[in-house]
Amino acid sequence: MWETLRKEEVLKKLETNERYGLTKEEVKKRQEKYGKNKLKNKPKESILIKFIKQFNDFMIIILILASIISAFVSNRQGENDYIDSIIIIAIVVFNAFMGVLQEAKAEKSIEALQKMTPPKAKVIRNGITDEIYAEELIPGDILLLEAGNYVPADGRILESFNLKIEESSLTGETEAVLKDANIICKPNISARRQK
Repeated sequence: MWETLRKEEVLKKLETNERYGLTKEEVKKRQEKYGKNKLKNKPKESILIKFIKQFNDFMIIILILASIISAFVSNRQGENDYIDSIIIIAIVVFNAFMGVLQEAKAEKSIEALQKMTPPKAKVIRNGITDEIYAEELIPGDILLLEAGNYVPADGRILESFNLKIEESSLTGETEAVLKDANIICKPNISARRQK
């Protein structure tokens, strides 16, 4: 939506000032209204659910079916030799157990990395440039970007000079994309591209 508006319209709708940013009082109000600038974590799954999901693989299902068929054939022939079936099921269960362990280790590593270095952002508030944690950004903040910065939130470019953004994590494109503050998109441009 913001990309379809001129910068003056954006500033008016967000009730902010390009040079002075938001006041302390307004920051407090908006933080209460909008909360933190971070993605909501999906609820953690229980170990039982993770374990059951390990069996949601085509090859695992084939192995389970093979062990059932092997046991059924053995029973029908009167051999009562279930060793093959038991070995297959044991391997499948062991594989699921190891998958759950690996997944738990990966989750802990990701959580530790997220806590290590929270991204920061430069903003203008009360006419002063300040560096804050990116999760404390709110709608209406005037964000300052410099070479090498990560873009910590969605935003509308108000002013730019030779601004190139590397968007590979979003689009897969390896080339940086030139951005221009003066370009105004037509409404529903993304809907038209998809047709």
